[in-house]
Amino acid sequence: MTDQTNTDSIVAAGGVGIGPAKPRAVKLDSSDLVLQTISYIVVTLFALFCLMPFVLILSASFSTEATIMKSGFGVLPKDFTLTAYEYIFKAPRQIVGSYIVTVTMTACGTAIGLFVIAMTGYALNRKDFPFRNHISFFIYFTTLFSAGLAPTFLWIARDLGLRGSYFAVFLQLLMTPWLIILMKNFMRTVPYEIIESGKVDGAGDFRIFAQLCLPMMKPALATIGLFLALGYWNEWYLSSIYLGSTVEFKPLQYYLYNIINTANALRNSVAGSNVSITNLPSNTLKMASAIVAIGPILLLYPFIQKYFVTGLTVGAVKG
Repeated sequence: MTDQTNTDSIVAAGGVGIGPAKPRAVKLDSSDLVLQTISYIVVTLFALFCLMPFVLILSASFSTEATIMKSGFGVLPKDFTLTAYEYIFKAPRQIVGSYIVTVTMTACGTAIGLFVIAMTGYALNRKDFPFRNHISFFIYFTTLFSAGLAPTFLWIARDLGLRGSYFAVFLQLLMTPWLIILMKNFMRTVPYEIIESGKVDGAGDFRIFAQLCLPMMKPALATIGLFLALGYWNEWYLSSIYLGSTVEFKPLQYYLYNIINTANALRNSVAGSNVSITNLPSNTLKMASAIVAIGPILLLYPFIQKYFVTGLTVGAVKG
């Protein structure tokens, strides 16, 4: 009789003896429902507001130049055409080669840069690392003062002899002081007791970093990895300085930049003649170039968004 009573009381208390209790549904009152509805509406409107420029760019890239000049941009394409994309892909070998160069530099640079920056942030956060404050000062110092373009060009082109090589662009984007600072600040959130426990178990410094600390740094790795990838993917300025016409396949952004400049030069050269310039792509070419350039990044970002927000917040609030 006593056992039956205890069983009944356990079942009545939530079924602990049988299985986990089912969570009770939280009922929202009218004020909460109104607030939730308003929040969803505001977020939806803000998302549409952010999405609208991309829609306009996509629509303009499929419109004719004459229609854009006459009627402006619209949500839907006007006088649908593929002229701008045909102009970009008229040399498929060049565009494919530029994509391969950019994808290779982005993938390798992001992977190597993440590894180097993560090790640097880990070492600078170790309390037993000698001269860590002095090294941190030199890193912080470069964020305030820069040598400028001329000394950098002489060092890269004359001393290192990298002019005309992809390494002249690759190495300069590999790591930046701000990303090192961000990683170092994130490493402060990793308990130092984890490092001490690894030492007690006889693990070396690199094993502690690779097996204990690195798995806990996923938000920071995703955040810094996105910054590195964007830096490599959007790079065109350094390519124009160090690569020029010395390489066959230029990075994608620099290749598109040259296409737009060529189209603008052609448009200006016939501006004073009797040739009609309404059919020469200019605005539509810029929009099509933007679509071609940002496509892969748009596909990558949703997969790391949750890590990106967390890592950026942690790096921002930790002193």
